[in-house]
Amino acid sequence: MKVIGLTGNIGSGKSVVADMLSERGATIVDADLLAREAVTPGSPALDAIVKRWGPSVLDTEGSLDRSALRKIVFHDRDGLEALNEIVHPEILRLRGAELDAAKARGERVVVCVVPLLFERHLADDFDFIVLVDAPRALRLERIVRDRGLQEAEAMEMIASQMPADLKRARADWVIENVGSMEDLQHEVDRLWEELAKDGAPSLSGSNLP
Repeated sequence: MKVIGLTGNIGSGKSVVADMLSERGATIVDADLLAREAVTPGSPALDAIVKRWGPSVLDTEGSLDRSALRKIVFHDRDGLEALNEIVHPEILRLRGAELDAAKARGERVVVCVVPLLFERHLADDFDFIVLVDAPRALRLERIVRDRGLQEAEAMEMIASQMPADLKRARADWVIENVGSMEDLQHEVDRLWEELAKDGAPSLSGSNLP
């Protein structure tokens, strides 16, 4: 079983690429979905979050108010790190369970969507790393358009992540998401051909210089 790490900065289009890979037969394990599962009501992670930041981070139904928590920790590096220390181990546990289940089913290619793959030092967890990228200005435009955020807030979110150039240097394959959906489909087709080969993916077949 090949375990692929799929990453990219906000607005790059990694979720769209994940959907396209799913259509081609990959099993997708999405860290964002696991993060939501990790903090369901009654979970140890949510209890720890409430203990750390108080009940104001809960909505009226007792679930985590992600927007409220984000506003608290976004400009607080220590707070953000504390949140990661609470949630990250549970995400890893859930991801491990998903991978074990995929292996038991005989899956050939599993793609783990991990936005903070490099930031959390997870590169060694994967056989092959794919980065989805686009110019900063285009990513900013997408965030404002698709998420309904103000430009200043979107710029802060972009600035909070590791620069894409550093990620490009460490990825095995880079998908340039700068054109039409048809262009992106062609990019994903090229990647899928590489991932579908027998054995480990070969860097000689990548689109890196």
